Amino acid sequence: MAMTRRRRTWLTVLGLSGLLVATAMGVGCHAFSAPVYQGPKSDHFDGERFHNQDPRKAQMGFWDWQLNKQQGPWQDWTEAPPGPPPPRRVPRGALRVTFINHATTLLQLDGLNVLTDPIWSERCSPVSFAGPHRVRPPGVRFEDLPPIDAVILSHNHYDHMDVPTLKRLAEQFPNVRFFAGLGNRAFLQSKGLHNTVELDWWQEVRLSPEVKLVSTPAHHFSNRGLSDRDGTLWTSYVLQGPSGVTYFAGDTGYGKHFRQVRERFGPPRLAVLPIGAFRPEAFMEVVHVSPEQAVQAHQDLEAQVSVPMHFGTFRLADDGQEEPVTRLRAALEAQAEPKPAFWVLGFGEGRDIP
Repeated sequence: MAMTRRRRTWLTVLGLSGLLVATAMGVGCHAFSAPVYQGPKSDHFDGERFHNQDPRKAQMGFWDWQLNKQQGPWQDWTEAPPGPPPPRRVPRGALRVTFINHATTLLQLDGLNVLTDPIWSERCSPVSFAGPHRVRPPGVRFEDLPPIDAVILSHNHYDHMDVPTLKRLAEQFPNVRFFAGLGNRAFLQSKGLHNTVELDWWQEVRLSPEVKLVSTPAHHFSNRGLSDRDGTLWTSYVLQGPSGVTYFAGDTGYGKHFRQVRERFGPPRLAVLPIGAFRPEAFMEVVHVSPEQAVQAHQDLEAQVSVPMHFGTFRLADDGQEEPVTRLRAALEAQAEPKPAFWVLGFGEGRDIP
C-alpha cells in the first residue's frame, strides 16, 4: 500500500529530528541536562533515579502519538488586558488565590505571598528561538506583583521551572526563598539562585512561625535534557497555617497521592489542580490528569474549593486551547447536586476563599 502523504511528511520530520537528537547527544546533551541527585535510597529513589509510587506505562508510545496527532484548535495569540494588581497582603486566617497563567498562581495566606511554578517568559524551552510559545500575556503584570516571600516549584520542566522568571524574582525580591524537590538545588544554584531549599516527599519547613510548607507526592517525571531523566524529584505541596490547608498539585497524573494528602492533612480549604495537556489520554494519562480526573481528585481530597490551572497558555499536547475548561465544566455538570465547588478563574482573576 502506498505510503500516505502525512506519514511521509512525518517520517521526514522524524528523520530530521533524529539528526538533531544525535547532534544534541553528542554536543548539547549535558549543556541542557541538570545535575542529578546523589543520596541514600528510599521507597521512591533507587540510588540513581526517582520513581512514582505506582509506576505504570502509557498505553501509547511517543512516536505513535507523533505520527497520529489529532490536535485541537489554538489561537496564535489572544490579546487580553492584565488583571488588577493583587492586594499587598492578606491578614492572618485569610486565603486568596489569583490565577496568572499556566501553573502560575499567587497564593496569599496568613500574611504570606507564595508563587507557584512562575513563568512570565515568551517560551517554555531550553532556547529562546524555538519551542512552545505563549498564546496570551500573563494575567498579572510582573511589576504588579506584591512582595513574594516564597516560590514553590513542582519539578524542573521548562514550563514549571522557568529560569529567566526565577532570576527576575530573585532580583526584584532579594529575600524570596525557592523550594523544589530533591536534587534541584544544585541546578538552581548554578543559575545564581542561592536561597534555595530542596525537599523530599513528606518533608516540611517553616515559612513563618505559624505556616509550614510540606512536600507531598505527585505522579510525574523530570528532565531538562537527554541525560537527566528522573534525576531530580517532582512534587506537590501543602501549605498549612491559621488559614487552613492549601494544596498545590503541581504537574501530575492521577494516583493515590490525592487521598494520602486528605488522610494526612484533612480536607483542603483550597486545592489548585491541573486540567490541561491531557490528550491523547493513552499517552498523557500517566503524567497529566484529565479534567474528569481533576474532578475525581477534588472529591478524593474533599476540597472545599478547587481552582484549575495548567491550561490555555502553552500548546503542549493535542487538547485545544479551550478544551480543558469545556471538558471540566461538562464533568462538573454531570455530578450530582450539590455540584463540586470548582472555580474556573479568568487569567488575572483573584478570589478570596470563604
